[in-house]
Amino acid sequence: MNQSTDLNMKSDELYREEIYSDLRLGTIRMLIPVNEHGEEDVTRARRFVGQAQVMTPAGPMPISFDLDAKDLAEAVRGFGAAAEQALQETARELEEYRRKAASGIVVPGAEDVSRLAGGELGGGLIKP
Repeated sequence: MNQSTDLNMKSDELYREEIYSDLRLGTIRMLIPVNEHGEEDVTRARRFVGQAQVMTPAGPMPISFDLDAKDLAEAVRGFGAAAEQALQETARELEEYRRKAASGIVVPGAEDVSRLAGGELGGGLIKP
């Protein structure tokens, strides 16, 4: 691994998490900014994240989405619309993945060309 990864937590970016659920559709995570001593940091805004599961032919798929809200009540009111938008975006992304996978050109014997181009027989100019 050439790049070093900073694995240190940032004490000025800490949040305490509270989870709310209606036990029917999903959950809302309220992220409360805190300082390094665990006390609420009132200089930063709370964040809200919605989570739900959608049933697909392959089984349940979790979706997660930001809720643009100032408080829990506003997050609850906006949950449905935000979940619907996240679901539509996820469906578009899945369709794009399917389209790209379906548009791949399949050439009979391509594995033989790849083997030859890979240097097994001298490393020619053909690249897979």
